[in-house]
Amino acid sequence: MCCTAGGHTTEILRLMESLSQSYIPRHYVMADTDQMSEDKIRSLEASIQDSTAGQKFTIHRIPRSREVRQSWSSSLLTTLYSLIYSVPLVFKLRPDLVLCNGPGTCVPLCVSALLLGILGLKKVLIVYVESICRVETLSLSGRILYNLADYFFVQWSILKEKYPKSIYIGRIV
Repeated sequence: MCCTAGGHTTEILRLMESLSQSYIPRHYVMADTDQMSEDKIRSLEASIQDSTAGQKFTIHRIPRSREVRQSWSSSLLTTLYSLIYSVPLVFKLRPDLVLCNGPGTCVPLCVSALLLGILGLKKVLIVYVESICRVETLSLSGRILYNLADYFFVQWSILKEKYPKSIYIGRIV
């Protein structure tokens, strides 16, 4: 799961609450400057874990790929920098699934997961859930991952009309 401070983390954790407990271990990836998400993750995990079973999650940090209002040209460089950290992490973890909902940090992770499949090492399922706040247009991450994700969910019918490959599921968070 990919998290960032603010609404994206809240949304992804709400999705996590409804996932089967068979998704273990869970690996959360967030920007290296994000402390708020880590606190929220630890709180959620403490509430769902069996105290005798041990820790079933890990938290990983990678460089932030894009700051809010960062220029396109400089965000290309910071995203490539984030990708340099994402590739070894994804190759080490070899996840079955990458679940993300819009923070820019998810793009290098998804590209790394796709690379695993391209190299024939492991097929990783990429599930993208567009943020509830995206009513009429996709986020930048959504536009990038629209054709790359295995499943691309939207929460507003108007987005389904504009992006026919998406799956409209209504409000889920």
